[in-house]
Amino acid sequence: MLDLDLTQEISALRTTFSDIRAVVDVDALRADIARLSEEAGAPSLWDDPANAQKVTSALSHRQSELKRVTDVERRIDDLEVLVELANEMEDEDSAVEARKELAALEETVSQLEVQTLLDGEYDARGAVVTIRSGAGGDDATDFAEMLMRMYLRWAERHKYPVKVMDTSYAEGAGIKSATFEIDVPYAYGTLSVEAGTHRLARISPFGSADKRQTSFAAVEVIPVMEEAQEVDIPENDIRVDVFRSSGPGGQSVNTTDSAVRLTHIPTGIVVSMQNEKSQIQNRAAAMRVLQTRLLLLKREEEAAKKKELAGTITASWGDQMRSYFLYGQQLVKDLRTGYEVGNPATVFDGDLDGLIAAGIRWRKQKDD
Repeated sequence: MLDLDLTQEISALRTTFSDIRAVVDVDALRADIARLSEEAGAPSLWDDPANAQKVTSALSHRQSELKRVTDVERRIDDLEVLVELANEMEDEDSAVEARKELAALEETVSQLEVQTLLDGEYDARGAVVTIRSGAGGDDATDFAEMLMRMYLRWAERHKYPVKVMDTSYAEGAGIKSATFEIDVPYAYGTLSVEAGTHRLARISPFGSADKRQTSFAAVEVIPVMEEAQEVDIPENDIRVDVFRSSGPGGQSVNTTDSAVRLTHIPTGIVVSMQNEKSQIQNRAAAMRVLQTRLLLLKREEEAAKKKELAGTITASWGDQMRSYFLYGQQLVKDLRTGYEVGNPATVFDGDLDGLIAAGIRWRKQKDD
């Protein structure tokens, strides 16, 4: 006789989910959606394209957030029904399905629980991620491309849309840099723990001698922010360079000089965009990212000044935050949290949720 009893596990799920639901504030979320839907349905909405984009984007984000919560609630209800049917029909296949769904739900609820820790000023926003190769020659540029693929696979696993904004290919292997946008709710809060210096140690595939090579790549994560448009940048502070978009090996893929590089002269910040259809669109996208970086830089400087006045600045050995070992003992280790994964191949294939969750919990604990 089949006796499938998941009562305790489902009860624990409901308790955790109830806490999550209270933090998310589903009623307030529904009220926001109703208000934004009314604004989006106004006949005059597109008289102001900038505001229309802001309203429709906010509506899409709120609807996505609500769907994530309501889908979990429905799945917990369905799981209870499935357990009952499995016991009534003494159906082992249904029992296997129920256990599988329980494991999937526990993982989903755990991810939602981590999301409730994302209460920073910009955490609920989308993210713009930039990867830059560092020291290490061809190994570093190859590593930068490996990291880009890793994050794109992570987004694909979660069915998040990705917009690649710029890619600068290396003369040899890999990429010098790449910038892409993941504009879904909480992408910034989630991925911001990935910012810093990443280190790869492996036997180089590019050298004749079988020697261990260490290479580095930097990951920068900034939020997608509408208010960045309010940052005033004098024209004299910007140098604009126009060039042809290029593919691997430096091949030109465009027939027009549509790619744009903006250099903010006072700070030296450089932003390149080449994946839009026109020079105007590339310049607008680059300007939005530059404004965001300058806004964040200003706030970081203000925060650093406050810490300095308070006497709380401490020495730091750098931003290096994760090491990837692809020789000997295969390992990925986060140097902040101590979280380890013994199969680097799965990490490079986008299985980042454990590392990211550990980083978010570490950051929250550190800030409290």
